[in-house]
Amino acid sequence: MSFLEQKDFIEENDTVILYLSPSSMHAINVREMMKNKKGELIEYIFQTSFGALKVKSLIGVRYGNKVELSRGHAYALQPTPELWTNTLPHRTQIIYTPDISMILFQLDVKPGNIVIESGTGSGSLSHHFLRGVKPNGHLFTFDFHEARVEQAKVEFTNHGVSNFVTVTHRDVIKDGFTEELNGKADAIFLDLPAPDKAVSHAFKALKSSGGRFCSFSPCIEQTQKVCEELQKHGFTEIQSMEILQSEEIVKMRSVQIMDLDFVRTKKILTTCDIELNDNKKHSKEVQKIITSSAPQILPGHTGYLTFGTLSPIFAR
Repeated sequence: MSFLEQKDFIEENDTVILYLSPSSMHAINVREMMKNKKGELIEYIFQTSFGALKVKSLIGVRYGNKVELSRGHAYALQPTPELWTNTLPHRTQIIYTPDISMILFQLDVKPGNIVIESGTGSGSLSHHFLRGVKPNGHLFTFDFHEARVEQAKVEFTNHGVSNFVTVTHRDVIKDGFTEELNGKADAIFLDLPAPDKAVSHAFKALKSSGGRFCSFSPCIEQTQKVCEELQKHGFTEIQSMEILQSEEIVKMRSVQIMDLDFVRTKKILTTCDIELNDNKKHSKEVQKIITSSAPQILPGHTGYLTFGTLSPIFAR
């Protein structure tokens, strides 16, 4: 239940993020026993690169505290949508934080909103939507793959957020969203093989007061088709973008600084035929400064985000 609200201490059945390093984190469901391959109940011992952890020892530990492993230590963190995105079990390719932050910003997700998402996938974006719409909003998420739907339901229940989300097994390209959602949504997000074929369904689902639309597509051809369909249905402010995260490399560098006062003095003395013997000593000085530069290798392409606004005069 550790996703629902801020907590001080770890309880049984909580999801805990075991933090070893920025590139090494694990999501653990806290319980005393687990089943082995033979179906027998045994003590739950979690193996890491820094040794083993008896998971039951986490119960009662304060979130954020250091926990001892057999060959080192880690930190027990309360999960956030960002940490969950980095540690969740992948059932599909997922959307990561750089794209997610832009999606939430452009869709103007806030408490009380009704948000529709398709498809659910591994639930990465779903957890971010849920944090945004709580405590009195709701997320309706759809996926055509039944096994993924059932697994998502289990995770939402384990994380204590099932009251804020409805997961439905449905092919929205073929069948659209449920009739009950027509005219109910503040925002709609599509991550589908052919999102242009679901634009008409999104048009019906958005509120009569208008709303925002977003689709994620890896190919520019898909994006072009979506833009054409959005125009046909009266959407405005249509724009597509690609989000590439680039981290600046910060280094301390030694830079030679020219002593300009000395240079001017040398020119005056030279005209008077006076020689200077300390040229090497005073012509330059070395100064250490902090610099930044772009990385030599930039992150690769993930996908295109296409946004649009349905104004009240065009809304269903």
